[in-house]
Amino acid sequence: MRQLTTLSIAVILAILCFELWQENSNLRRNIDSLENGVTLYRTKADRSAASVEALTLSLSDFKRQHAEDCATIRDMQIRLRRMESYSKSIAATTLRDTVIVRDTVIVSDSARHAHYATPWTTLHALLRRDSMSFELTSYDTLHQIIHRVPRRLWFIPFGTKAIRQEITTSNPHTRLIYTEYIELE
Repeated sequence: MRQLTTLSIAVILAILCFELWQENSNLRRNIDSLENGVTLYRTKADRSAASVEALTLSLSDFKRQHAEDCATIRDMQIRLRRMESYSKSIAATTLRDTVIVRDTVIVSDSARHAHYATPWTTLHALLRRDSMSFELTSYDTLHQIIHRVPRRLWFIPFGTKAIRQEITTSNPHTRLIYTEYIELE
């Protein structure tokens, strides 16, 4: 009887040590990810790209640290406990150009400035006698949620029927064209 108790205590301690080791390795990976941050770079085709290591958070940590994102997820009518992963990307598109005007009479020699700004776009323009220069910047935030869709038997959810990806944008002028989610095993 005494050996069984000692054996059960040893098993419990081994399980606790394994869980602490696992939690410690997750914490170490999260610290490395936060220290490295986001790496922004250009591809060979001169496209903007970003790289970041994944963070591993529990649901309660996610709720505490990302309350605003939780509200976005609830607006999409997705239950947080079914969420598999969450991603948020912020993009800015800048367009610069100069237009030269010929055969137009402008009385004033001074330059005129124009500025227009909303939370999603910013336009700076400079009108001169013979040209116009402008810079148009468009901002957007993409929220990506991967979640489980449960099977239902008489309105009782059980198991997993499918894994779905939901994406929403913060810019009302943005229209999503295409998305793809591939899960590798």
